[in-house]
Amino acid sequence: MSGKGTKDDPWRLTTPPGSSEYQMHRDESVDPPELVCVVGSTTLRYQARAIEDLHAMLIAHGDWMPLGAADEGKGAAPGTVEAWARAGDNPVGGWYGLRKGYRGRFGMYLPPLLEELGLVELEHNARNNRVRARG
Repeated sequence: MSGKGTKDDPWRLTTPPGSSEYQMHRDESVDPPELVCVVGSTTLRYQARAIEDLHAMLIAHGDWMPLGAADEGKGAAPGTVEAWARAGDNPVGGWYGLRKGYRGRFGMYLPPLLEELGLVELEHNARNNRVRARG
Protein backbone atom coordinates (compact mmCIF):
# COMPACT_ATOMS: atom_id res chain seq x y z
CA MET A 1 0.00 0.00 0.00
CA SER A 2 1.31 3.45 -0.82
CA GLY A 3 1.14 5.79 2.14
CA LYS A 4 -0.60 5.51 5.48
CA GLY A 5 -3.36 8.01 4.75
CA THR A 6 -1.98 10.74 7.01
CA LYS A 7 -1.14 14.31 6.03
CA ASP A 8 2.59 13.50 6.30
CA ASP A 9 2.25 10.17 4.47
CA PRO A 10 -0.81 10.39 2.18
CA TRP A 11 -2.19 7.65 0.01
CA ARG A 12 -0.80 8.08 -3.51
CA LEU A 13 -3.49 7.13 -5.98
CA THR A 14 -4.25 7.14 -9.68
CA THR A 15 -7.61 7.80 -11.33
CA PRO A 16 -9.29 4.68 -12.76
CA PRO A 17 -8.15 5.37 -16.37
CA GLY A 18 -4.60 5.94 -15.08
CA SER A 19 -4.56 9.45 -16.51
CA SER A 20 -3.94 11.47 -13.31
CA GLU A 21 -2.17 10.98 -10.02
CA TYR A 22 -3.46 12.46 -6.79
CA GLN A 23 -3.05 12.17 -3.03
CA MET A 24 -5.56 11.65 -0.28
CA HIS A 25 -5.40 11.63 3.51
CA ARG A 26 -7.74 11.55 6.49
CA ASP A 27 -8.13 14.65 8.64
CA GLU A 28 -9.51 13.59 12.02
CA SER A 29 -8.99 17.07 13.54
CA VAL A 30 -12.28 18.37 12.10
CA ASP A 31 -15.88 17.38 12.78
CA PRO A 32 -16.98 15.48 10.82
CA PRO A 33 -13.65 13.85 9.88
CA GLU A 34 -12.67 14.50 6.27
CA LEU A 35 -10.86 12.90 3.38
CA VAL A 36 -8.65 15.56 1.83
CA CYS A 37 -8.03 14.94 -1.87
CA VAL A 38 -5.22 16.92 -3.54
CA VAL A 39 -5.22 16.89 -7.33
CA GLY A 40 -2.50 19.19 -8.64
CA SER A 41 -3.26 22.59 -7.10
CA THR A 42 -6.91 21.71 -6.36
CA THR A 43 -8.08 20.44 -2.97
CA LEU A 44 -11.37 18.58 -2.63
CA ARG A 45 -12.86 17.45 0.67
CA TYR A 46 -15.25 14.58 1.31
CA GLN A 47 -16.76 13.20 4.50
CA ALA A 48 -14.46 10.43 5.73
CA ARG A 49 -17.43 8.16 6.43
CA ALA A 50 -17.73 7.88 2.62
CA ILE A 51 -15.30 4.94 2.75
CA GLU A 52 -17.59 2.78 4.88
CA ASP A 53 -20.82 4.10 3.37
CA LEU A 54 -19.74 3.53 -0.25
CA HIS A 55 -18.49 0.04 0.58
CA ALA A 56 -21.77 -0.85 2.32
CA MET A 57 -23.80 0.48 -0.61
CA LEU A 58 -21.73 -1.54 -3.10
CA ILE A 59 -22.18 -4.71 -1.02
CA ALA A 60 -25.95 -4.13 -0.98
CA HIS A 61 -25.91 -3.37 -4.73
CA GLY A 62 -24.22 -6.73 -5.32
CA ASP A 63 -22.93 -6.12 -8.86
CA TRP A 64 -20.81 -3.79 -10.95
CA MET A 65 -21.82 -0.12 -10.79
CA PRO A 66 -20.66 2.60 -13.20
CA LEU A 67 -18.58 5.39 -11.66
CA GLY A 68 -20.21 8.30 -13.50
CA ALA A 69 -17.72 10.91 -12.27
CA ALA A 70 -18.89 14.49 -12.92
CA ASP A 71 -18.09 17.98 -11.68
CA GLU A 72 -20.52 19.50 -9.19
CA GLY A 73 -22.12 21.75 -11.82
CA LYS A 74 -22.93 18.84 -14.12
CA GLY A 75 -25.64 16.28 -13.57
CA ALA A 76 -24.68 12.78 -12.54
CA ALA A 77 -25.93 9.88 -14.64
CA PRO A 78 -28.60 7.83 -12.81
CA GLY A 79 -27.45 4.56 -11.27
CA THR A 80 -23.82 5.64 -10.85
CA VAL A 81 -21.55 6.02 -7.83
CA GLU A 82 -21.54 9.77 -8.50
CA ALA A 83 -25.36 9.96 -8.43
CA TRP A 84 -25.47 8.00 -5.16
CA ALA A 85 -22.90 10.37 -3.58
CA ARG A 86 -25.27 13.32 -4.25
CA ALA A 87 -28.62 11.65 -3.56
CA GLY A 88 -30.92 12.84 -0.82
CA ASP A 89 -31.53 9.24 0.26
CA ASN A 90 -27.87 8.29 0.84
CA PRO A 91 -26.67 7.94 4.48
CA VAL A 92 -25.69 11.64 4.76
CA GLY A 93 -28.80 12.92 2.98
CA GLY A 94 -26.98 14.55 0.07
CA TRP A 95 -23.46 15.52 -0.95
CA TYR A 96 -20.44 13.73 0.52
CA GLY A 97 -18.33 16.54 -0.92
CA LEU A 98 -17.76 19.35 1.57
CA ARG A 99 -16.23 22.20 -0.43
CA LYS A 100 -18.89 24.17 -2.33
CA GLY A 101 -18.07 24.24 -6.03
CA TYR A 102 -15.82 21.17 -5.62
CA ARG A 103 -18.27 18.60 -4.25
CA GLY A 104 -18.36 16.47 -7.39
CA ARG A 105 -15.89 13.97 -8.87
CA PHE A 106 -16.65 11.52 -6.02
CA GLY A 107 -16.91 8.72 -8.60
CA MET A 108 -13.41 9.51 -9.86
CA TYR A 109 -11.51 9.88 -6.60
CA LEU A 110 -13.15 7.62 -3.98
CA PRO A 111 -13.23 4.22 -5.74
CA PRO A 112 -9.40 4.09 -6.20
CA LEU A 113 -9.03 4.66 -2.45
CA LEU A 114 -11.39 1.78 -1.72
CA GLU A 115 -9.40 -0.35 -4.15
CA GLU A 116 -6.17 0.61 -2.35
CA LEU A 117 -7.80 -0.43 0.94
CA GLY A 118 -8.78 -3.80 -0.56
CA LEU A 119 -12.53 -3.17 -0.34
CA VAL A 120 -13.48 -3.14 -4.03
CA GLU A 121 -12.58 -4.29 -7.51
CA LEU A 122 -12.20 -1.42 -9.96
CA GLU A 123 -11.95 -1.38 -13.73
CA HIS A 124 -9.11 0.60 -15.33
CA ASN A 125 -10.32 1.27 -18.88
CA ALA A 126 -9.86 4.54 -20.77
CA ARG A 127 -13.50 5.42 -19.94
CA ASN A 128 -16.79 4.04 -18.57
CA ASN A 129 -15.19 2.27 -15.59
CA ARG A 130 -17.16 0.34 -13.01
CA VAL A 131 -16.65 -0.78 -9.40
CA ARG A 132 -17.98 -3.58 -7.21
CA ALA A 133 -17.46 -4.66 -3.62
CA ARG A 134 -14.98 -7.43 -2.90
CA GLY A 135 -16.08 -10.55 -1.15
